[in-house]
Amino acid sequence: MEYNILDLFCGTGSFAHGFLQHSKKYKLAAAIDILKVATETVRANNPNCFIINEDIRKVNPFIIKEGMNGGKIDLIIGGPPCQGFSSIRPNRSNINADSRNNLFQEFARFVQYFRPTYFVLENVVGLLTHNGGMTLRTLERCFADLDYYTDWRILNAANFGVPQKRERFILIGSTKKEFINFPQPTHNFKGKIIGYNNRSKMIIAPEGSKNAITLFEAISDLPKLNNGEESNKYRYSPLNDYQRKLRKDCKQLTLHEASNHSLKMLEIIKHSSHNISSIPSHLITSGFSSCYSRMNPNEPANTITVKFRSPSSSKCIHPYQDRSLTIREAARIQGFEDDFKFSGSNTDISSLIGNAVPAPLGEAIAASMLASLNSIKKSTKSEYVTVEK
Repeated sequence: MEYNILDLFCGTGSFAHGFLQHSKKYKLAAAIDILKVATETVRANNPNCFIINEDIRKVNPFIIKEGMNGGKIDLIIGGPPCQGFSSIRPNRSNINADSRNNLFQEFARFVQYFRPTYFVLENVVGLLTHNGGMTLRTLERCFADLDYYTDWRILNAANFGVPQKRERFILIGSTKKEFINFPQPTHNFKGKIIGYNNRSKMIIAPEGSKNAITLFEAISDLPKLNNGEESNKYRYSPLNDYQRKLRKDCKQLTLHEASNHSLKMLEIIKHSSHNISSIPSHLITSGFSSCYSRMNPNEPANTITVKFRSPSSSKCIHPYQDRSLTIREAARIQGFEDDFKFSGSNTDISSLIGNAVPAPLGEAIAASMLASLNSIKKSTKSEYVTVEK
């Protein structure tokens, strides 16, 4: 039996990709995104998926059902951009005409239409404290009004085999209260994180777990580059399991090109260390503490942003080389395999990677959810079994 996934605000499709990597029982049936480069990327990696490139507010769910030939959606996933939280009530008589619609509301609209067994909504940790916590409470009420049980946790990607300290808010909704489960962490990282004041809502790795994958473990097989250089040849054979997993059978390296920094920027980079204080004041005028900073090779990377090719962004200067990250290095940090296909310009691809949900995090969620889906399937079957006397 296959479980059909609908990916809303799909971006690269990396979240769904994690589900597909975990089990062939998952199928990416349909995806929606407003960005053409995003939907082209999803199509390049999922040629049989029904894809809509449109503002989700203009999409009638019936079009998806028709495009799937009436197939059922078992799981809806997605990360609505964090904006416009004022009104999340999908059970209005005319939801589409409401001028207060926002993108979280659109997610709920598709849940209301398809009635999947599960949905997974991911977002930034900042959602928890937005508007004094009212946004979260409104979100929970929204799905309760649709007769869904919900629970949420904060998951750090570093605890699930991603070489990156990327914390995400994960809310799971189900039609069955007893079958909401979250993945168990496989890796342990004890460094500084954002966290949350309610520790019970954070999934923390137990003592004895494997050490988190470091930045250097993720990228150490890639060749050295000087300013503006590129290379299509790997430096070494895979040096560890993570590199083997992402390299697969690739023989040619792609997207490993150093930005062409100005002479002034190269001077700044030469002074860079763990924070901005190492940069002489006459070279810069402002910036946050993590700007113009080198990455720590012996820890998971800080959260990758869409501006990782600019040294002025948050901790994106190579730990040993005088340049910012390449697209390939950022893709490795986000858990993309080397043969994953991206569409668009380098700027487009950088934005897609920076906004992506790491696929290994999707894999972890997929594992716990598959067990729950199978349990629901078994319990549903048992309700209809008659015993012959």
